Parts: sequence; structure tokens; C-alpha cells
Amino acid sequence: MKTQPKILNWKFPKFDSNGMTQWFWMCQHHKNLILGNYIDIGAFTYINALYGITLGDYVQIGSHCSIYSVSTIDKKKGPVYVGQYAKIGTHSTVMPGIKIGKHALIGAYSFVNKNIPDGVLAFGIPIRVVRKLTEEELSIHRDEYSIL
Repeated sequence: MKTQPKILNWKFPKFDSNGMTQWFWMCQHHKNLILGNYIDIGAFTYINALYGITLGDYVQIGSHCSIYSVSTIDKKKGPVYVGQYAKIGTHSTVMPGIKIGKHALIGAYSFVNKNIPDGVLAFGIPIRVVRKLTEEELSIHRDEYSIL
């Protein structure tokens, strides 16, 4: 008997009055959060979407991440965009005004303070692009969702 992939049971999150979802991640100003289909956001992630945050289809964000469209510490503000199929590792922080490209892989514990192009592996504090993903890596990444 073949079981259906978990992704086919995916549903948009519901927010309570404090911005918390049923999966224990939260978003302030969730009216400014644009979510693609089949996104996966880990528990205890915090999103501040005051100036807008867009997550493309199939984006995965690990637990305990922070994504800011405004920073009260350095007064930066601006929309954040995360492209389709991008993955952000656990405990990473994305600062205001950042664009993360399609198929980009962000390593765990990264501080994303500059734009990241499509199809690269990047990590660090501050973040740096380590290398482009190979065609084989990109095809594996694409094949994860070929069941749809």
C-alpha cells in the first residue's frame, strides 16, 4: 500500500491573536506575510513582517530562526524575499531588506545580512557564499517535489 506524501496534507497556517500558529512559530504583522504553497517553517521561528516578507513555494525554514523586515537596533527596514525551494537552516537570522534566491541553501546558525543569489550554498556569521550548487545537487533538490 502506497502512502501519500506528507506534503499533500499541507495547509496554510492559522494565526491566533498573538500571531502564533498551530505549529508554534509566530509572525508579527502577519497581514504583510505572503506565503507560497507548501512552505515549512520550524517551531519557535519568529517573523516580523512589518515591511513585508514573501516566502516562495516550497521554502523550508528550520526551527528557532528569526526573519526581520525591521530592526530597532540599527534602524534598518525593508521587505524580505525568500525564493522558491530555498532552505534556511536552524537558528539563522535574516535581516531587513534581504533577498535570498531560488534553490539557495543557507547553513544553520547563519547571519544573513546581504543578498544571496540563486542556487548557492551560503553560511556563516556574517554569511558568505561558499559555492554554487552543482547540477546534480539542484536536480536532487528539484526531485524532492517531483511527486506533485
